[in-house]
Amino acid sequence: MTPLPIETDHQPHHRRDPAEVLAGSTFSAGILLLPKELQADARLLYGLLRTIDDLVDEEDPRAAHRVQAIEQWAGGAPARTPETHALSKLATRYPLSHRALIDFCKGMRHDLSRDPLETEGDLERYCQDVGGSVGIMLAGILGTSHPEGKTKMAMLGTAMQWTNILRDIDEDGSRGRLYIARSTIERYGAPLPGARTELLRDQIARADELYRKGLGAIAMLISGRRAMGLSAVLYREILRQIEREGFGSKPGRAVVPHWRRRLLSAEYRMRGDRRSS
Repeated sequence: MTPLPIETDHQPHHRRDPAEVLAGSTFSAGILLLPKELQADARLLYGLLRTIDDLVDEEDPRAAHRVQAIEQWAGGAPARTPETHALSKLATRYPLSHRALIDFCKGMRHDLSRDPLETEGDLERYCQDVGGSVGIMLAGILGTSHPEGKTKMAMLGTAMQWTNILRDIDEDGSRGRLYIARSTIERYGAPLPGARTELLRDQIARADELYRKGLGAIAMLISGRRAMGLSAVLYREILRQIEREGFGSKPGRAVVPHWRRRLLSAEYRMRGDRRSS
């Protein structure tokens, strides 16, 4: 469920186009704007997080062991899995946050346990663990010039993860997973197609507020400003697509059309070109 997933229009779960926290159709357009020397490392980070996320999502019997290996590596143990060997490689070049890795694993353990999220605070903490942690790790690779850079990147990753959840309510439900807080359901009712307009209005407003706060991180990055800026534009557009499609009036995932993604990408690049000319 990370915001770093490879996204397609037909993936069965939001963590498949997660972390999605920044990759795939949503992030791949942005990652191509990274300096070439950073692209491979950003993809390496994405790949190892995506692997863990998939193992957890698919309830693979290896999942708990691989999550534990990352936790132990972050605590100082030697690398012993493909993911921790990749992390060791990245850690020789970047100040990779071990705290963020532990938080990411905390989110993965929540998914393994399938414990319900009781309050909005619980949901925000979950999104921070799964998505905000990825934002912090990306800040370690891209660099930040401001003390609040990592905090705001965490907000941006949290907003993206919240977006994942709102987009994939029905797909998650079909897999027996529910990420909307119980307190929200008690207030607005179950998030069923045709009966979730007010719930989604409320949740979209919360995600938009996190984007508003987190977008300030982009100007604080040393590298990759255009990459992260475009990723945020494309990711936030998922919320607008939910609105355009009637706030979940029909079942299924809200998918931003390819033509609209291409248009938004072109407009973003043109604005960047004008600013640099």
